[in-house]
Order: sequence, then structure tokens, then C-alpha cells
Amino acid sequence: MYFSYLHVLDHGNRILELKKRGNLGSEMGHSAAVWDYRAATEITKDWNGVDKIVLRSPRGASARVSLHGGQVTSWRNEQGEELLFTSSKPPKAVRGGIPICFPQFGNCGSLEQHGFARNKIWTIDENPPPLGPNDSHAKSFIDLLLKPSEEDLKCWPHSFEFRLRVSLAADGSLALISRIRNVNGKRFSFSFAYHTYLSVSDISEVRIEGLETLDYLDNLCQKERFTEQGDAITFESEVDRVYLSTPNVVAVLDHERKRTYVIRKDGLPDVVVWNPWEKKSKSMVDFGDDEYKQMLCVDGAVIEKPVTLKPGEEWTGRVELSVVASTLCSEQFDVQRGMGF
Repeated sequence: MYFSYLHVLDHGNRILELKKRGNLGSEMGHSAAVWDYRAATEITKDWNGVDKIVLRSPRGASARVSLHGGQVTSWRNEQGEELLFTSSKPPKAVRGGIPICFPQFGNCGSLEQHGFARNKIWTIDENPPPLGPNDSHAKSFIDLLLKPSEEDLKCWPHSFEFRLRVSLAADGSLALISRIRNVNGKRFSFSFAYHTYLSVSDISEVRIEGLETLDYLDNLCQKERFTEQGDAITFESEVDRVYLSTPNVVAVLDHERKRTYVIRKDGLPDVVVWNPWEKKSKSMVDFGDDEYKQMLCVDGAVIEKPVTLKPGEEWTGRVELSVVASTLCSEQFDVQRGMGF
């Protein structure tokens, strides 16, 4: 099979380059050596006229990233099945995908809900650093940058550089790496989350493994602290929790679809678990009344103990999402496996 990819060298006025690669069917062999991540990257416009980047893997998986918020809006497997939830009732912004919450998660500070990064237009880094030596072949990626505007500095007076790398591996796994640097001035603190909306068959048929026996803050009970008592987390009503000191691997099992989302993370000690359920869904203007049944948010996050950066310091937070058949139980996941970033 031959793959033809369109690459826009710049989202401005540069030339479009059409590249054809040879037979990519054996991407782990000879043809992996000639895989060109740029040729697997396409830049187009979304329905709002904002640039979006499409990443593709040689086996057919894809991901879409909008410059509005640096938000991943789609992640599809090799069969073309959508793995992220997005609401059918979007207003100006997309409800779903993976919004970036920075420099504040939720309403825990003086800024707007989930901070301002998700509402800003990011830029593409035309000369990104190369992939790391541990990266597999045939990985496509994009680097985005966000720096504060004068308006941002008025409401949050700290100079920073936020570099976001979104990458799609040959096996279809999706990775996001955030690097936030204190550029100058005084120290500052922030909270952060990859607000990940997973697509599920039926929330009543889903369970989360890996958070058993852990303490969590319950946002439905004034952030009161509780200890998880169940063997796994299941859903029968609204849930809005921040699990603390979590392991680096969490599994979300979807029984009906017989597949499991595996979430691997680094630098993100907390995990947010959220589903609005029926009553809250009906009060949300950008959310269908019954759409809570097809979604679940499981976020790698830093919330309980915010990150503090001195001038010149940098923080890194990574998450990798992959899907495996549910015949593999959570005990078989290799918690010690390298993140591969």
C-alpha cells in the first residue's frame, strides 16, 4: 500500500509540498528508515478558520491539533474509530478532546475556569528540537509555543514560555509533552491538567483501575478528602474527584468495546476523574443532555501541590495514551516501562 501525504511547510504563505513515500506496510523494517514526520503532517483550517494540524502514522492512525488552545481535538486508531469524545453542541470552542489547563485548573484561583492557555492562539515552532534517542521510528509530531500577551500579563503577571509537543507513534499511541519555563522575573506557581475526554461506549460499563486505596479530594463535597474503597472506580452518578499521589499508569476499561485505555504519565502526580451525569449535563449549554453516557475525563494533573518555578527553571509534564484489547488486565501493564518520550 502506498501513502500520499500533504505537508504545509508554513501555515502562512509558503509552498505546499506533496511527498510520496514508498511502501510503508513494513514500517518497522526498511521503510521506517525513510519515514519523514514532516511528510506525515498536514495543516488545514477548522470550521472557525483556525489552523489545525493533522498527524498521521504509517498504519493509519491520526490525531488533530488546533492552534486554538493547543487542543487535541481528535485521535483515531488504525480502523478510523474516534477515541476522544467531543460534544455535538460546540459553541465557539470545542467541548472535548484534550484541552490544556494552565496556569490554573478549575476555579481554584483568581483566573477564568481552567486558566487562559486553552483560549489562546498558539504558534507552530518551525525549528523544533529533534525527537529523543529513545523514540521509535515512524513518529509524527508537532511543536507548539505559547508566550504571554500583554493582556495575559495583566491578569497573571509572570513571563513564561510554554512548549507543547504532540506526537503520534507508529503503533497509534498519542503523547503530549509540556515544558513550561520561567523566563525571567520572580518565581511563580501554577496548577495544570491535560483535561482528557475519552470516548466510551456507556459510562455504566466502564471502570478505572490503578487508583484503588488512594486518597482523593471530592469537588462535590467542598474538596473534602476521602479514601477510595472500591476495587475499581465505577460510575452510577456524577463524579468530580482529584486522586492524589497516583501511580504512573492508570487503565480505563470499556467492557462493551472490549478495549482498555492505558494512560502513562510523568511529572503529573494527580489524576482528575470527572463525569457530569444527567442533571449537570442538562445545565451545560455546550453539552448534549445524554452525552455524559459516552464520555469520561481522566486527566493527568498537578493540582494539590502546585508547581513552583524559580527564574530560569523549567517543568516537564508528560502523558501517553494508548489502547489495548481488554483481554489484557491491568496487572499485566508494565508500570516500570519507560515513557518513550
